[in-house]
Amino acid sequence: MNIDLYLDWSGLRAASPDAFSSPGFQTAVRAQEAALQAALSPEALAAADIRWSYRVPELGEGGACSLFGQLAERPYDLGASLGGTTEANRRLVAEATLITRHYQQHSRSQWFGVYQSRRNAAGEPVLMKLAYYGAESRAEFPLTEEFAQGSNNSAVGLSGQARLINDVAAFVAEGGGYYTCDPKVKAEACLPLFDAERRIVGILDAEAFELNCYSGDELALVVAVAARLSGGEIAKLV
Repeated sequence: MNIDLYLDWSGLRAASPDAFSSPGFQTAVRAQEAALQAALSPEALAAADIRWSYRVPELGEGGACSLFGQLAERPYDLGASLGGTTEANRRLVAEATLITRHYQQHSRSQWFGVYQSRRNAAGEPVLMKLAYYGAESRAEFPLTEEFAQGSNNSAVGLSGQARLINDVAAFVAEGGGYYTCDPKVKAEACLPLFDAERRIVGILDAEAFELNCYSGDELALVVAVAARLSGGEIAKLV
């Protein structure tokens, strides 16, 4: 997806027009786009090492993560949740996997995940985690207004409006709802993903242990990744 279109649809440009129109940002985001294109070659996608299941935390009251690092006995079966390890699902997860690895190699974030909007095995609308790096986290975020009151992921997945939080403690102190799985997180970038019809088809979420992480080159990277995912395999609605 075109970067300018993405900035308009996600609300990022309206929130900070000067930051996204600066020559420095434009140069940085073009460089990130080129690097992503190179990382997602047909050969790399065909050879991607896909993770079809992963560990998840125990969930406590209200669906929040329980004690940090306390994992459920049974891993989450992504393949089954997607409806099988079909060729279409392999392409979807391969793209998310390569983008996640590229992000890890070029970012200062300690956590990153790509989620698709879809219905889970129970028929409920959720954000389903396709690929990630960092500490274990929940596999599905409910796409409900109630859950969105305490979850940036769900809020962005419903509204299509990006959230850049460069000081999590200040955000919470000002009344912002926040879903905590890792108490070390100090900054978060949660961005929506779109298809060509402007439907919200997922989100990406990045978290860092440093304040004010999402600016400059780091911001250019996360925006370039969101734009690349939008319109890609994740945008093929199920």
